[in-house]
Amino acid sequence: MTTGRRQAVLSMGAVAVGATVLGMVLAGGLGITPSSSAARATAASAPAPVAATAAAPAPLPAVTGLPDFANLAQRVIPAVVAVYTEDVVKPQDMRRDHGDMDPFEFFFGPNFPHPDIRRPQKRQGAGSGFFISPDGLIVTNNHVVEGAEKINVRLTDDTELQGTIVGRDPATDVALIRVNGKGPFTPLSLGDSDALRVGEWVMAVGNPLAMEHTITVGVVSAKGRTLGISPDPNSRSFENFIQTDAAINLGNSGGPLVNLRGEVIGMNTAINAAGQNLGFAVPVNTVKMVLPQLKDKGRVVRGYLGIQITNVDQRAQESFNLPSRDGALVQSVEKDGPAGKAGLKAGDVIVAVGGVPVKDNRQLIDRVSLAPPGQKVDVEVIREGKRLTIPAVLAERPGSERDETGATTKEVTPTSKLGLALDDLTARTRRQFQVPTQIDGTVVTDVTDLSPADDAGLQPGDVIMRVNDHEVTSEQEFRDAISGLRGGTMVRFYIYRPQTDQKTFVFLRMP
Repeated sequence: MTTGRRQAVLSMGAVAVGATVLGMVLAGGLGITPSSSAARATAASAPAPVAATAAAPAPLPAVTGLPDFANLAQRVIPAVVAVYTEDVVKPQDMRRDHGDMDPFEFFFGPNFPHPDIRRPQKRQGAGSGFFISPDGLIVTNNHVVEGAEKINVRLTDDTELQGTIVGRDPATDVALIRVNGKGPFTPLSLGDSDALRVGEWVMAVGNPLAMEHTITVGVVSAKGRTLGISPDPNSRSFENFIQTDAAINLGNSGGPLVNLRGEVIGMNTAINAAGQNLGFAVPVNTVKMVLPQLKDKGRVVRGYLGIQITNVDQRAQESFNLPSRDGALVQSVEKDGPAGKAGLKAGDVIVAVGGVPVKDNRQLIDRVSLAPPGQKVDVEVIREGKRLTIPAVLAERPGSERDETGATTKEVTPTSKLGLALDDLTARTRRQFQVPTQIDGTVVTDVTDLSPADDAGLQPGDVIMRVNDHEVTSEQEFRDAISGLRGGTMVRFYIYRPQTDQKTFVFLRMP
């Protein structure tokens, strides 16, 4: 995939960012159509960073000789998990994600046999994650779990636990999930990505291509990479990746990138499929800044100014007669945004926010994006050679992830929890599903993907004749038969399957 120069709308407003990217792919999973999202944000006014938990082992001593990756791997691997997801994707969504290309051809080539994608398909994904607390909190990429209807987490001893999403932040591609199981779990210490230097040794751990607990090693190749791979223009300004030549592949997403002290300094996220040894990780300081809100609110709320900015380059410095290249040059201002209402103008160079100097775009983004909406900040600018202070009241960044509640709420019944839609056997339904007249029961008209009924193998056209020891001849009798069953109870259905003209038992657990 090749993306040309694009204008990106930033967290504090629309910030112009051009990026030419060749073959960028998120390392998120092995699904048919893995979702896309990657970004980054930090802020001086953000909540206090999450400190390494007391239960995490103390960092290894500084290494002065050759790296001992064997001991490092032994230390880190127990805290890393494989994350497997399942969801259902519609055909139009599958093609939209890959520019109307058949998604099977996108991943496997034109000659790969594939199912009929004209109907919704189950999609399985694989990614990675790592424990940050002994009570089961796991950090992973948002694009690993976004849209997942089921999340299974596999530990190093092959124990499988169900995971639930605690919070997601698409803008930084960070997600927090929790597993309920017998702990305590082994967490990793979170390091300081700002202190990371180009050339340092690093190790990536994860689940590449579903090969669990694989390690690869390399060095930090670069810092501060912007790739333009976020599907939301509002989020591209957060991109600030660590580049590494430690091999990263599909399935590595969400896994840790650690230094020689065993501290997480990044979260593996994306690769350049057109190159070799070009992997990218979200800096751990970005992760630490969003974790408190993800844990407490389930989402991240950001401040917003409503401007487009660029760094001050040599030409801008000479043209505006600026004393230095420090600051962020305002390219445009949203008329009704906070900056527009405050009186900021195109051509202003923002040099400080809240009394704290701004060196470049990144620092301005950081200071504004995680400041709370409604906060009043003093924006210091250079305008026509004069230094001015302009007070502005931040708004909430558009597109913040919110809890979605539908306009209408469907009634939740034991039948709907099972994932079943039923109907009485009438002359019409018998003809539709080819059910013989001597068969009595209630006919399955639809099965929800990934539901208990789907897991049990029930299909449209199946006729449920008996629930445990209760004969059923109608939908209402079926409802009555299961109404008293408690969640977790194993129930057996005796069914007739017209497709094979056979009767059989089906077993499933009540949700």
